[in-house]
Amino acid sequence: MAFAVHPLTADRWPDFEDLFDTTGPAGRCWCLYWRIGPDYRRRPAAENRAAMRERVAGGPPPGLLAYDGARCVGWCQLTPRDELPWLGQNRRLRPVDALPVWSISCFYIRKGYRRRGVTAALIAAAIETARLAGIPALEGYPLDAERTPGASHTGFVTTFRRAGFEEIARHVPERPIMRLDLGTADPLARAVPSDPTELPSGDIAP
Repeated sequence: MAFAVHPLTADRWPDFEDLFDTTGPAGRCWCLYWRIGPDYRRRPAAENRAAMRERVAGGPPPGLLAYDGARCVGWCQLTPRDELPWLGQNRRLRPVDALPVWSISCFYIRKGYRRRGVTAALIAAAIETARLAGIPALEGYPLDAERTPGASHTGFVTTFRRAGFEEIARHVPERPIMRLDLGTADPLARAVPSDPTELPSGDIAP
């Protein structure tokens, strides 16, 4: 399947809200974990939702949405690594160096669309977004399913590897840090482009 991918701008908040309107972990976290850590569990879900909405309204877009026609079917958080303080505090994912990379830190795919290529489409769009913004490299923190099976909100090693990412560190056996060198010239670029022009799509199953 082919999926259109767009930055999460304020006008697309209703689509994001519909995607995260679930009784599962995503509906409690609202993709705040890497920003505030386990504190999200001690706050009402409505408070987390409001915090994310404020973040979206203030810009720049904190990630990308994937669509099947008019229906939002997937999300990935895409931000500068240093905007995710809990990521740096996690001993398994502590920074390898001081390069100002962007991080693909979290995915959420709608039920019924999992293992249908949504994750790969989001990664492809994240690569293009970061490249256009002049970011030197992009990182992911996927689960190595060969070491430990299970679900993963950070993606899987095989999907990132197919997109060209390479392992640069592995602080724990099951979760490597993977990076894609973009070879761009402006490491000071910060904002995710907000142009709602359709970004690349993909059809590789995770």
